[in-house]
Amino acid sequence: MNKTTRVLLVSLLSVAALAGCSKKVKEQPAAPVDTGSTSQPTGPSTSGLYGPGDLDTDACLRQRVVFFDLDQDAIKPEFQAQMACHAKYLRDRPSARMTLQGHTDERGSRAYNQALGERRANAVSSALQANGGSASQITVVSYGEERPTCTESNEGCWSQNRRVEIVYTAQ
Repeated sequence: MNKTTRVLLVSLLSVAALAGCSKKVKEQPAAPVDTGSTSQPTGPSTSGLYGPGDLDTDACLRQRVVFFDLDQDAIKPEFQAQMACHAKYLRDRPSARMTLQGHTDERGSRAYNQALGERRANAVSSALQANGGSASQITVVSYGEERPTCTESNEGCWSQNRRVEIVYTAQ
């Protein structure tokens, strides 16, 4: 075989191999027919936009606490989906307002904990804004160590107190 024929043959084989590896498109199942059941929706309404009722029915929006590691103000990866849900709610509901309440455990000085609570709340605010939320809809407050959810002095309890709570003040 001459060189041109070999190059042509290799090219054809490559194209055939790539065509065989192409993604198959799955057919979407038909939309379920409403049978009059009273099940709660688990996502945005059929229009794709969140409504005020979704705050209580959507599993993602019901998660309103972000936990942090000791002396840290970086959001853990497991809370990124939660940030995206709440940011979408803010985008879909321009009249919605939220307060981000930063908290710490009892260790450290009052001033340090006040500043750490604010940094944590600002980190959540930044994550919401990075996902499309508006800064005008978000208020940041730090309570430091003043409002613990658990009052025992052990790591299990302290980890519950290192948090930011998302409180909707207008839906």
